[in-house]
Formats: sequence, structure tokens, C-alpha cells
Amino acid sequence: MDAPGFMASLVAGGVAGASVDLILFPLDTIKTRLQSPQGFSKAGGFRGIYAGVPSTAIGSFPNAAMFFLTYEYVKCLLHTDSAPHVRPMKHMLAASAGEVIPFSLVQFPLWESLKALWSWRRGHVVDSWQSAVCGAFAGGFAAAVTTPLDVAKTRIMLAKAGSSTADGNVLSAMHGVWRSQGLAGLFAGVFPRMAAISMGGFIFLGAYDQTRSLLLEVGRKSP
Repeated sequence: MDAPGFMASLVAGGVAGASVDLILFPLDTIKTRLQSPQGFSKAGGFRGIYAGVPSTAIGSFPNAAMFFLTYEYVKCLLHTDSAPHVRPMKHMLAASAGEVIPFSLVQFPLWESLKALWSWRRGHVVDSWQSAVCGAFAGGFAAAVTTPLDVAKTRIMLAKAGSSTADGNVLSAMHGVWRSQGLAGLFAGVFPRMAAISMGGFIFLGAYDQTRSLLLEVGRKSP
């Protein structure tokens, strides 16, 4: 990856990360409170849902910048004219290099695959808004299939010190939710999570694509 591409990925990733946190942080707070074992109202309801937004947005800029820089760099290293069915594996490797979480391993290969399919159907590379739509679908699907993991993580975070759940064993936490609340408990908050992350995928990946394209265009026009 050349210097303009390096800088474009770095800045565009930071802008995308800050943008999505500024807009969607309150929805994530609501989702967490819906998943709380105390219940939504006792966990705080709608009170203070904007608390901590500025600091979170500032902190997300460097994290998102480094994620996308790593993602694009690894994609560049792995780029070959391989069969289409192999490409999602390369995108999974690139995503895992940037951030090793199950959500990214689902979202990014699906995002890239949807963009490639749309590009093929349209006969040209997708525009930024089309990339954003692909990001929304990919984010919503990834959100749905990883909700049980998110519920377990929330229970661990909110568990009382010294309890078995507080030990941090995700499988144990998921089993505890299954025993007490069944499938509905494992997928608690799935629709707000899907809505928030679909919107987040639209903003995050659309903002990244648009900002990166603009920066590369400016770089090409500069002497």
C-alpha cells in the first residue's frame, strides 16, 4: 500500500469511528440496559444515555484508524487473483488482524462479498452509499448471530464480584442464561442491537468509504 493509501485508510478509519460513536452511543447504552439482569428500568432506563459520548468518540478515533489501516494493509498483502470462494477467508484474516472478535469475522467478509456482488450486477465498483447499504446488511446479520455472545459479555460485566458469572467464562455465562431464560434470554435485545448495528454499519462503513475515496481523489489531484 502506497503512502496516499496509508494516510487515507488511517484518517478515514478515524473519522468513521468517531462518527458512528457520536451518533449511536446512546442506542448501545439502551441495549446494554435491556440485557441487564436487573431489568431495563432498574438499570437506569433512559436516564443519562448521552453520558460519556464525547470521550468515547475521541477514544474511538485512533482505534478505528489503526483497525482500518491494518485491515487494508493485510488485504493488500493477501491480494491475489484467487477463486471467489477463497476471498471471504482473506477478508476474515484481514479483519482478525485488525480486531480479533467474532463480530468482525462475520461482518467484514459479508460486507466485501455484498459489495463484490453489487459491483458485478451493476457493472462498476459500488458508490459510497451502496457500500454503506452493504455495511448495514452485513452489520445487522453479524449482530443477530453474535447476540448470545454479547448477552454473555453483558452479564459478565454486570455480575457481582465473587460470583461464578464474574469469573469471565463466556460459555458458562451463556449456559446460565439458557437455563434461566432459554432462547429468549440468549437473544435479549436482539432487535435493538440489530437496528443499532445496521445503522452503525451504514454510517461506519459508508463514512469510511466516502472519506477514503475523497482523500485518495485529493491525493491524485495534488501536484
